[in-house]
Amino acid sequence: MLAAAAICPCPPVLVPEVAAGAAPELAALRAACADAVGVLAAAWPDRLVVVGPAGPEEAGRYPQGAPGSFRGFGVEAEVRLGAGEPAEARPLPVSLAVAAWLLERTGWAAAPVEGLAVAETADGDACAATGRELADPAGRLALLVMGDGSACRSLKAPGYLDERAAGFDAAVARALGTADTAALAALDAGLAAELRVAGRAPWQVLAAAAGGTRPTGALLYDDAPYGVGYLVATWS
Repeated sequence: MLAAAAICPCPPVLVPEVAAGAAPELAALRAACADAVGVLAAAWPDRLVVVGPAGPEEAGRYPQGAPGSFRGFGVEAEVRLGAGEPAEARPLPVSLAVAAWLLERTGWAAAPVEGLAVAETADGDACAATGRELADPAGRLALLVMGDGSACRSLKAPGYLDERAAGFDAAVARALGTADTAALAALDAGLAAELRVAGRAPWQVLAAAAGGTRPTGALLYDDAPYGVGYLVATWS
Protein backbone atom coordinates (compact mmCIF):
# COMPACT_ATOMS: atom_id res chain seq x y z
CA MET A 1 0.00 0.00 0.00
CA LEU A 2 1.25 3.46 -0.84
CA ALA A 3 1.66 5.32 2.44
CA ALA A 4 3.24 8.52 1.09
CA ALA A 5 4.97 10.01 -1.91
CA ALA A 6 7.28 12.93 -2.51
CA ILE A 7 7.64 14.36 -6.00
CA CYS A 8 10.82 16.30 -6.75
CA PRO A 9 12.70 17.47 -9.85
CA CYS A 10 16.07 15.96 -10.70
CA PRO A 11 18.33 18.60 -12.28
CA PRO A 12 22.00 18.06 -11.37
CA VAL A 13 22.18 21.75 -10.40
CA LEU A 14 20.13 20.81 -7.34
CA VAL A 15 23.49 19.65 -5.97
CA PRO A 16 25.37 22.77 -4.79
CA GLU A 17 28.74 21.49 -5.96
CA VAL A 18 27.37 21.18 -9.49
CA ALA A 19 25.56 24.53 -9.37
CA ALA A 20 28.71 26.26 -8.05
CA GLY A 21 28.14 30.02 -8.04
CA ALA A 22 24.49 29.62 -9.01
CA ALA A 23 23.73 27.45 -5.97
CA PRO A 24 21.89 30.17 -3.97
CA GLU A 25 19.37 30.57 -6.80
CA LEU A 26 17.88 27.15 -6.01
CA ALA A 27 17.89 27.40 -2.21
CA ALA A 28 14.09 27.54 -2.05
CA LEU A 29 13.82 24.48 -4.31
CA ARG A 30 16.25 22.49 -2.14
CA ALA A 31 14.28 23.47 0.97
CA ALA A 32 11.01 22.32 -0.62
CA CYS A 33 12.59 18.99 -1.60
CA ALA A 34 13.86 18.49 1.95
CA ASP A 35 10.37 19.20 3.32
CA ALA A 36 8.90 16.66 0.90
CA VAL A 37 11.33 13.96 2.05
CA GLY A 38 10.33 14.77 5.61
CA VAL A 39 6.75 13.85 4.77
CA LEU A 40 7.97 10.42 3.65
CA ALA A 41 9.81 9.83 6.91
CA ALA A 42 6.75 10.90 8.92
CA ALA A 43 4.69 8.18 7.21
CA TRP A 44 6.80 5.44 8.84
CA PRO A 45 7.21 3.39 5.66
CA ASP A 46 8.53 -0.15 5.54
CA ARG A 47 10.44 0.59 2.34
CA LEU A 48 11.29 3.51 0.12
CA VAL A 49 11.52 3.20 -3.65
CA VAL A 50 13.11 6.03 -5.58
CA VAL A 51 11.68 6.30 -9.10
CA GLY A 52 13.38 8.41 -11.75
CA PRO A 53 13.68 8.78 -15.52
CA ALA A 54 16.57 7.32 -17.48
CA GLY A 55 17.60 6.19 -20.91
CA PRO A 56 16.44 2.72 -21.96
CA GLU A 57 19.89 1.25 -21.32
CA GLU A 58 19.83 2.48 -17.70
CA ALA A 59 16.27 1.34 -16.90
CA GLY A 60 15.72 -1.20 -14.14
CA ARG A 61 16.26 -1.69 -10.44
CA TYR A 62 19.17 -0.48 -8.33
CA PRO A 63 19.92 -1.88 -4.86
CA GLN A 64 20.53 0.04 -1.69
CA GLY A 65 24.13 1.20 -1.65
CA ALA A 66 24.37 1.54 -5.44
CA PRO A 67 26.98 4.19 -6.34
CA GLY A 68 26.51 7.39 -8.26
CA SER A 69 28.56 10.46 -9.07
CA PHE A 70 28.47 13.84 -10.79
CA ARG A 71 31.78 13.49 -12.61
CA GLY A 72 29.99 14.00 -15.90
CA PHE A 73 29.28 17.55 -14.75
CA GLY A 74 32.87 18.31 -13.79
CA VAL A 75 32.41 17.58 -10.08
CA GLU A 76 34.03 14.81 -8.04
CA ALA A 77 31.05 14.49 -5.67
CA GLU A 78 29.97 10.88 -5.14
CA VAL A 79 26.81 9.45 -3.60
CA ARG A 80 25.31 6.13 -2.57
CA LEU A 81 21.66 5.17 -2.61
CA GLY A 82 20.63 4.88 1.01
CA ALA A 83 22.67 3.95 4.07
CA GLY A 84 24.62 0.78 4.70
CA GLU A 85 27.42 -0.93 2.86
CA PRO A 86 28.26 0.00 -0.75
CA ALA A 87 26.66 -2.35 -3.24
CA GLU A 88 28.31 -3.93 -6.25
CA ALA A 89 25.99 -2.42 -8.83
CA ARG A 90 26.04 -0.39 -12.02
CA PRO A 91 26.25 3.38 -11.50
CA LEU A 92 23.04 5.24 -10.80
CA PRO A 93 21.51 7.27 -13.63
CA VAL A 94 21.54 11.02 -13.00
CA SER A 95 17.96 11.19 -11.70
CA LEU A 96 18.65 8.56 -9.04
CA ALA A 97 22.02 10.10 -8.19
CA VAL A 98 20.26 13.40 -7.46
CA ALA A 99 17.76 11.50 -5.30
CA ALA A 100 20.60 9.77 -3.46
CA TRP A 101 22.17 13.16 -2.78
CA LEU A 102 18.84 14.45 -1.45
CA LEU A 103 18.44 11.47 0.85
CA GLU A 104 21.97 11.91 2.17
CA ARG A 105 21.38 15.62 2.69
CA THR A 106 18.25 14.96 4.73
CA GLY A 107 19.78 12.08 6.70
CA TRP A 108 17.31 9.45 5.50
CA ALA A 109 17.18 6.49 7.89
CA ALA A 110 13.46 5.75 8.07
CA ALA A 111 13.40 2.63 5.86
CA PRO A 112 15.46 0.56 3.41
CA VAL A 113 15.87 2.14 -0.01
CA GLU A 114 15.94 0.82 -3.55
CA GLY A 115 16.00 2.58 -6.89
CA LEU A 116 13.92 2.10 -10.01
CA ALA A 117 14.89 3.85 -13.23
CA VAL A 118 12.05 4.10 -15.74
CA ALA A 119 12.78 4.62 -19.42
CA GLU A 120 11.58 8.05 -20.50
CA THR A 121 10.15 6.39 -23.60
CA ALA A 122 8.00 3.91 -21.63
CA ASP A 123 4.36 4.20 -22.65
CA GLY A 124 1.48 4.74 -20.26
CA ASP A 125 0.52 1.08 -20.08
CA ALA A 126 4.06 0.03 -19.17
CA CYS A 127 4.24 2.74 -16.50
CA ALA A 128 0.91 1.63 -15.06
CA ALA A 129 2.06 -1.99 -14.87
CA THR A 130 5.24 -0.91 -13.09
CA GLY A 131 3.30 1.17 -10.58
CA ARG A 132 0.90 -1.65 -9.76
CA GLU A 133 3.81 -4.01 -9.27
CA LEU A 134 5.48 -1.60 -6.84
CA ALA A 135 2.36 -1.29 -4.71
CA ASP A 136 1.53 -4.99 -4.70
CA PRO A 137 3.80 -6.33 -1.88
CA ALA A 138 2.61 -6.11 1.71
CA GLY A 139 3.79 -3.27 3.92
CA ARG A 140 3.82 0.49 3.80
CA LEU A 141 5.42 1.86 0.63
CA ALA A 142 6.92 5.33 0.24
CA LEU A 143 7.88 6.69 -3.17
CA LEU A 144 10.37 9.43 -3.95
CA VAL A 145 9.45 10.31 -7.52
CA MET A 146 12.01 12.33 -9.47
CA GLY A 147 11.31 14.17 -12.71
CA ASP A 148 11.33 17.59 -14.35
CA GLY A 149 8.56 19.34 -16.20
CA SER A 150 8.92 20.88 -19.64
CA ALA A 151 12.33 22.15 -20.76
CA CYS A 152 10.65 24.62 -23.13
CA ARG A 153 9.45 27.37 -20.81
CA SER A 154 11.63 30.25 -22.07
CA LEU A 155 13.78 31.41 -24.96
CA LYS A 156 16.90 30.33 -23.05
CA ALA A 157 15.48 26.95 -22.02
CA PRO A 158 17.26 23.81 -23.23
CA GLY A 159 14.41 23.16 -25.66
CA TYR A 160 13.75 26.82 -26.54
CA LEU A 161 10.31 28.35 -26.01
CA ASP A 162 7.20 26.35 -26.80
CA GLU A 163 3.90 28.08 -26.09
CA ARG A 164 2.35 24.77 -25.01
CA ALA A 165 4.87 24.20 -22.23
CA ALA A 166 3.41 26.46 -19.55
CA GLY A 167 -0.05 24.95 -19.93
CA PHE A 168 1.30 21.41 -19.77
CA ASP A 169 3.26 22.14 -16.60
CA ALA A 170 0.29 23.93 -15.04
CA ALA A 171 -1.89 20.86 -15.63
CA VAL A 172 0.74 18.62 -14.06
CA ALA A 173 1.07 20.99 -11.09
CA ARG A 174 -2.69 20.79 -10.51
CA ALA A 175 -2.63 16.99 -10.75
CA LEU A 176 0.29 16.62 -8.36
CA GLY A 177 -1.10 19.18 -5.93
CA THR A 178 -4.47 17.43 -5.77
CA ALA A 179 -3.22 13.82 -6.12
CA ASP A 180 -5.26 13.46 -9.30
CA THR A 181 -4.15 10.03 -10.49
CA ALA A 182 -6.48 10.02 -13.50
CA ALA A 183 -5.01 13.26 -14.85
CA LEU A 184 -1.46 11.93 -14.50
CA ALA A 185 -2.36 8.64 -16.14
CA ALA A 186 -3.86 10.55 -19.07
CA LEU A 187 -0.75 12.62 -19.83
CA ASP A 188 0.09 12.57 -23.53
CA ALA A 189 3.45 10.82 -23.93
CA GLY A 190 3.97 12.26 -27.40
CA LEU A 191 3.37 15.83 -26.30
CA ALA A 192 5.55 15.30 -23.22
CA ALA A 193 8.39 14.15 -25.45
CA GLU A 194 8.01 17.18 -27.72
CA LEU A 195 8.16 19.45 -24.67
CA ARG A 196 11.15 17.54 -23.25
CA VAL A 197 9.31 16.56 -20.07
CA ALA A 198 11.53 14.15 -18.11
CA GLY A 199 9.00 13.39 -15.38
CA ARG A 200 6.08 12.01 -17.40
CA ALA A 201 6.90 8.30 -17.01
CA PRO A 202 7.73 8.44 -13.25
CA TRP A 203 4.55 10.45 -12.61
CA GLN A 204 2.50 7.79 -14.37
CA VAL A 205 4.19 5.08 -12.30
CA LEU A 206 3.15 7.03 -9.19
CA ALA A 207 -0.44 7.32 -10.42
CA ALA A 208 -0.75 3.56 -10.77
CA ALA A 209 1.01 2.84 -7.48
CA ALA A 210 -1.60 4.98 -5.71
CA GLY A 211 -4.47 2.97 -7.18
CA GLY A 212 -7.00 1.97 -4.56
CA THR A 213 -5.92 4.73 -2.17
CA ARG A 214 -7.15 8.28 -1.74
CA PRO A 215 -4.07 10.39 -0.98
CA THR A 216 -4.13 14.06 -0.13
CA GLY A 217 -1.81 16.17 -2.26
CA ALA A 218 0.07 19.37 -1.52
CA LEU A 219 2.08 21.46 -3.98
CA LEU A 220 5.21 22.88 -2.33
CA TYR A 221 7.05 24.45 -5.27
CA ASP A 222 6.22 25.44 -8.85
CA ASP A 223 8.65 27.51 -10.87
CA ALA A 224 10.86 27.44 -13.98
CA PRO A 225 14.04 29.33 -13.02
CA TYR A 226 16.06 28.11 -16.02
CA GLY A 227 13.20 27.63 -18.43
CA VAL A 228 12.60 24.14 -17.05
CA GLY A 229 9.53 23.36 -14.96
CA TYR A 230 10.45 22.27 -11.43
CA LEU A 231 7.64 20.91 -9.26
CA VAL A 232 7.70 19.65 -5.69
CA ALA A 233 4.66 17.99 -4.14
CA THR A 234 3.68 15.47 -1.50
CA TRP A 235 0.99 12.84 -1.26
CA SER A 236 -0.02 11.41 2.08
